[in-house]
Amino acid sequence: MTELPAPPLPERRDHVEERHGETIHDPWYWLRDRDDPAVLAHLEAENGHTEAWFAPLEGLRAQLFDEIRSRIHETDASAPVLVLPEGDAPHGWLHYRRTVEGEQYARHCRRPAPAGVTDPRDLPEELRHPVDPHDPPADEQVLLDENAEAAGHDFFQLGGLAMSPDHTRLAYLTDTTGGEVFTLRVRDLATGRDLDDVVEGVGYGVVWYGDGEHLLYTVTDDAWRPHEVHRHRLGTPAGDDVLVHHEPDERFWLGIGRTRSRRLLVIMAGSKVTSEARILDAHDPEAEPRLVAEREHGVEYDLEDRGELLYLVTNADGSQDFKLVTAPLATPGREHWRDLVGHRPGVRLEDADVFDTHVVLSERTEARTQLRIVDADTGEGGVLDMPEEVYAAGVGPNPLATTRTLRFVYTSLTTPAQVVDLDLDRRERTLVKQQPVGGVYDRDDYVSWRDWATAPDGTRVPISLVRHRDAPTDGTAPCLLYGYGAYEISMDPTFSPVRLSLLDRGVVFAIAHVRGGGEMGRAWYEEGKFLAKPNTFSDFVACAEHLVEVGVTSRARLAIRGGSAGGLLIGGALNLRPDMCGAAVAEVPFVDVVNTMSDPSIPLTVIEYDEWGNPADPAYYEVMRSYSPYDNVREARYPALFVTAGLTDPRVQYWEPAKWVARLRERMTGGGPVLLRTELGAGHGGRSGRYDAWRDEAQVLAFVLDRLGVTATA
Repeated sequence: MTELPAPPLPERRDHVEERHGETIHDPWYWLRDRDDPAVLAHLEAENGHTEAWFAPLEGLRAQLFDEIRSRIHETDASAPVLVLPEGDAPHGWLHYRRTVEGEQYARHCRRPAPAGVTDPRDLPEELRHPVDPHDPPADEQVLLDENAEAAGHDFFQLGGLAMSPDHTRLAYLTDTTGGEVFTLRVRDLATGRDLDDVVEGVGYGVVWYGDGEHLLYTVTDDAWRPHEVHRHRLGTPAGDDVLVHHEPDERFWLGIGRTRSRRLLVIMAGSKVTSEARILDAHDPEAEPRLVAEREHGVEYDLEDRGELLYLVTNADGSQDFKLVTAPLATPGREHWRDLVGHRPGVRLEDADVFDTHVVLSERTEARTQLRIVDADTGEGGVLDMPEEVYAAGVGPNPLATTRTLRFVYTSLTTPAQVVDLDLDRRERTLVKQQPVGGVYDRDDYVSWRDWATAPDGTRVPISLVRHRDAPTDGTAPCLLYGYGAYEISMDPTFSPVRLSLLDRGVVFAIAHVRGGGEMGRAWYEEGKFLAKPNTFSDFVACAEHLVEVGVTSRARLAIRGGSAGGLLIGGALNLRPDMCGAAVAEVPFVDVVNTMSDPSIPLTVIEYDEWGNPADPAYYEVMRSYSPYDNVREARYPALFVTAGLTDPRVQYWEPAKWVARLRERMTGGGPVLLRTELGAGHGGRSGRYDAWRDEAQVLAFVLDRLGVTATA
């Protein structure tokens, strides 16, 4: 392909700041001014250049889109979930989502369950499985059609759905800008019409009180932080809503929920390292929030309830990998916490789903997920067996506290997602739904495995890999290495029908489980944050080098990819080793670390101090300055890069990737191209419709395949 000349660099307007005795010159600081016409003109010019560059690949891009579309059942239905209304309702409901070929978004539906059925295992066999999406049942009720709500908007996102306790009304949150600030509405399900109640400026999540007349929601401040919880009464103006709780500390983010027992509403204040919960009587809208345990820096906890006890997952008392404790509902303070499942170093307890007779623990150990079922009174129990070595398993939707059926989801790099119901008494498993894959898919055509790289400090870093069985193993295969490495978020080895377009062309796919993620427990996370953040980048480079050393691929045939904090990972790794790969994709990358973390007016900055550190502290500044991608672009040959951004993104501001691209083009001595695509009507997650998302993914895959010299068809 003949490379197009890059567009001119943005105009240089020097911005000077003094930081810890250092004079910082930032010629493109002005790109953050959304009101400057030159900013939009620059982004549009970059988009035009990127589209022109991709023009010769339009055939491949279209082919990939068609492949993605053919492998995903466009008309499909999710596994039904049994939900029981409160009170003396004649029957429960089976809730599910449906998608229809040609429609961008899902329809949220329900149908009545047989009278008297109170557990999924008692449903007739035909009702335990998804409805026929091509011939929906006559008794189906469409609760919310996202396509109708999205009509006339370039972007659409739901921020929450909540059914009223008697199941006659639906509260829902919508965003049509990508800014992740929502409008709250309530729909009368008997008429299908919305009530007059409308509340603007709402954060994620909405919950009902038991009376079905009052709602709780969060309100965001100018820094996009949910800082208040308000109570709304149906039929009253939003201006009359009652402030229930305010969080003044800018490091803390408020969230709301309702426990599975339906007895309690929960207001959770959380920073990156500390949490504090307040509970409310779900059946008394006038009740004041009651503090569970006062916040203590570095102590986290989350809760559910059962009878007169609270069950809390916490790292209190030095329990680095967390433990499960109970406390009396009447006196829930720290002094009354009692261990039920004690701390087990090396087994990270992530969550506890509490039911009337049992608790399901979601755990991680050695880069592997596992589900442990224990007695709710004694804490005794065992781990569910799984059929593969490299897999991911997690608890599914289980809304009933009384259930004797556990729904969980199982998947691997070669196994499409399976929705499974486990009979807790007989320990029998029922496959409720398996993710359909269009075309001819035989899992025996693919091989997955776990490998380990060695970081510069001697730490073993896990890598999950999958390839087609016919892919060469002599170092000539192309490979895509993915990573994230922040916030204790784990990149689990899950199935993707989209990925088959790579695997069937002989591309090996690998996930680097680097420090900063949660795959190996809390210590793994802590060894990749704050002053230890450079470990994340050196781990990723070590994984790339290992893939070359063991003959999976070569540097020229290796591509790397990450998004958001994973985009920071890509930028930081490339500055360490610009020659590590042949191509890189950085989606909405957090690459202007020092400037963003030095400006508390930017959304999330203050909250993020507990993840990255505060550069006002010289020690943190020095480390950030050492890895911030924008500040460390070298005079070197860089690989081809495809970079994305979102103009309305509240998490990573659009100017970060724009500035980084400019500096790369200014300093690199060869290689490239460096391409920038900014979604002008979308935020952090890109375009919202599924077909638009598939087109964007096809563009990324076309870039990777072209740069790695893969010409074979799938």
